[in-house]
Amino acid sequence: MKLKNLLLAAGLGATLVLGACGSDDSSSSDTSKKDESTMSDDSAKTETAVDAEKIFANNCASCHGNNLEGNVGPNLTKVGAKYSSEEIQKIIKNGKGQMPAGILKDDKEIVAVADWLAEKK
Repeated sequence: MKLKNLLLAAGLGATLVLGACGSDDSSSSDTSKKDESTMSDDSAKTETAVDAEKIFANNCASCHGNNLEGNVGPNLTKVGAKYSSEEIQKIIKNGKGQMPAGILKDDKEIVAVADWLAEKK
């Protein structure tokens, strides 16, 4: 009886593993290419904002607050009304007041965060 249960369990396990590894070839490659390009286009549009928020959360929120409300650093909820993206980029690169220079080193990250903050008005 134990052997029967063991064989049944092994067969069921093998079926699940092989089923998970299979692929569905019923869809045409043209349709999947369209879906992939649409997904890429949509994600590219929102990727900058999402990345900027993540970069801010990981590098800036400890001083400026999770909701830009300020903490040790100033409130940034309406920073875009005071500074342009280019001015914010310079502040991020060079620092200002108690903020040290070089918190972010990657130019793409600096531009993304500056653009995102410049929209806060």
